[in-house]
Amino acid sequence: MKKIPGPPSFDGLKRRIARHRAENPPSKKDHFVRETYCLGLMDARAKAREWFDEYPKAAYWTEVESWRQLDGDQIEFTMRRLPSAD
Repeated sequence: MKKIPGPPSFDGLKRRIARHRAENPPSKKDHFVRETYCLGLMDARAKAREWFDEYPKAAYWTEVESWRQLDGDQIEFTMRRLPSAD
């Protein structure tokens, strides 16, 4: 019986991502306003709700851009919106 190979190494991908980031530094051309928070679960939900209430998604393209759960029921998340609506 043949041995099933394991998953591929991500070293090549990591190097390509690092090279791309070094050659193409991030730019502020997208014009979005971003704020990052680190709050407890219920406070994080309330803060996100505040953003959606104050900056409606239809006008400001408001969204939770990224989030991750940390130890101790903490959520780190980044909110994103356009600076103004027409």
